[in-house]
Amino acid sequence: MRDVLDLILRGGRVVDGTGAPSRVADVGVRDGRVVAVGDLDEEAARVIDATGRVVCPGFIDIHTHYDAQLLWDTTASPSVQHGVTTVIGGNCGFSIAPLGPGDDEFVQSMMAVVEGMPRAALLGGGPWSWRSFGEFLDRLDVGLSVNAGFLVGHSTVRRVVMGEAASSDRADAGQLEAMARLVGESLDGGALGFSSSLGEGHLDGDHRPVPSSCAGFEEFVALAAVLRDHEGTTLEFIPAIGPIPEDRVELMADMSLAADRPLNWNLLGSLASEEIWEEQLRASDVAAARGAHVVALALPDMMRMRSNTLLPGLPGWRDVLALDGDGRRDAAADPGTRDRLRAGAQKVAERAIGVLTDFSMMEVADPGSPWVGRSLGSIATERGTDVIDVLIDVVLPDDLTLYVVLPSLTPSLGQSDAGWAARVAIWKDPRVLLGGSDAGAHLDLMCHANYPTRVLGEVVRRRGLLTVEEAVAMMTDRPARHYGLTDRGRIEVGGHADLVVFDPDTVDSEPARLVADMPGGGERLVADSTGVDLVLVAGVEVVTDGRPTGARPGRVLRSGTDTETVRLAAVRR
Repeated sequence: MRDVLDLILRGGRVVDGTGAPSRVADVGVRDGRVVAVGDLDEEAARVIDATGRVVCPGFIDIHTHYDAQLLWDTTASPSVQHGVTTVIGGNCGFSIAPLGPGDDEFVQSMMAVVEGMPRAALLGGGPWSWRSFGEFLDRLDVGLSVNAGFLVGHSTVRRVVMGEAASSDRADAGQLEAMARLVGESLDGGALGFSSSLGEGHLDGDHRPVPSSCAGFEEFVALAAVLRDHEGTTLEFIPAIGPIPEDRVELMADMSLAADRPLNWNLLGSLASEEIWEEQLRASDVAAARGAHVVALALPDMMRMRSNTLLPGLPGWRDVLALDGDGRRDAAADPGTRDRLRAGAQKVAERAIGVLTDFSMMEVADPGSPWVGRSLGSIATERGTDVIDVLIDVVLPDDLTLYVVLPSLTPSLGQSDAGWAARVAIWKDPRVLLGGSDAGAHLDLMCHANYPTRVLGEVVRRRGLLTVEEAVAMMTDRPARHYGLTDRGRIEVGGHADLVVFDPDTVDSEPARLVADMPGGGERLVADSTGVDLVLVAGVEVVTDGRPTGARPGRVLRSGTDTETVRLAAVRR
């Protein structure tokens, strides 16, 4: 008697994650694993008709800050609604474990400032009662909708060992030894690797540079070297904001060589010119020449930062904005007031710094507006006017909130066809991984957890710059192989049944909207998906028709158990 399958996804277009051509096939699932792919005649407890749909592996977001959010939101929203089935946290040197006595307040304050997480939300999952990294993972491992792994953060480790001096002093030999020991204990406890940062502007709760900024280069290399003795581990790093100094290019290669592991760094070309990101990618070439492996993360979308302060900051606008709706409309219609408003906006536009004050690229953020998600430039074109008229006639009367749109690559080309083509060409570069969503951080300012559906909707369907096979591989198999995630990132027999079923003709992201659903009533930006029929984790539906089901089949990923070691010799082959 044959065993009955738990589930068959029947007749979908299977995109397996490897980049191979898709094919129409059935996918059979039993006990959380894919057990058959092909023309199946087995019996199943449930059969879902996937005709006309794409069936692909769940997307893997390797740069999130869901560490604290998962304590109060086990679904990892909104990532899961966009097909993300595995998230990696503890990035940038900021983990919430391990903790020494009293360190919880320091880490909470640091996370509140550097990652934009309200204290109420950080505490929304209950008291931080853990001390070791393993205890933190045990606290989380009570049922998640997604799979979640975490790196141990340099700044957190430094604070435990050095206390207040972590934010000002170089470590002595004894302190460095203690930090190495603590990193090793965290890796033994399941941390997937080690993260750190030298990013300028990263400040703690007292607005001092975060602890990792005070470390000497020898400290970064020594702590990276701890990974050599721990299976299934990797490195993540922020070398700088903008151009990477030559000594930090060499430092990343040193860290990779010391660990005998790949290193990914964040974020390619953010707020930069084309010349800068071309120079940034040289870090991979320098590393390769020395036998190391360094890759850059690139956000696969335009970076959008919500702004409540832009319009009040325009000369002559604050008093008008303080009026009620009728008053604002009357002001916009008054020729003298209108001239004054235009002059103030024009003054800012003329001294614009790159894209930061490029009004044409800004987008309407308010979900209640008929213009939501539209750039002011496109609205101006449609209305046959200029963007300052749009500011006065469309944005001002309803006091609309805007997104400042910051292309993560080729800002000078913006949202033009040429700009998108240039960005996608970089994503195809083997020195680049897609990621950098920062999901779970800067919650009231941005939402990039939706990047999988943005790529599938904007880049694959509307622009035709990637095939669906290419896009899926970039967001599944490539990050899985980089991290050594065992049996994830592909649809293959024996692999985990983390799967997405979507409509290739409608898949997309809705514009981000502001909701007040965090502990303490805090606000955050979220985005719904369209065209995402099903998201499965371990064969269980965690999203149906774009909405979370509340099911919690996910697991906490632990190094050496859920990951295999990616050594430099294997990467170089």
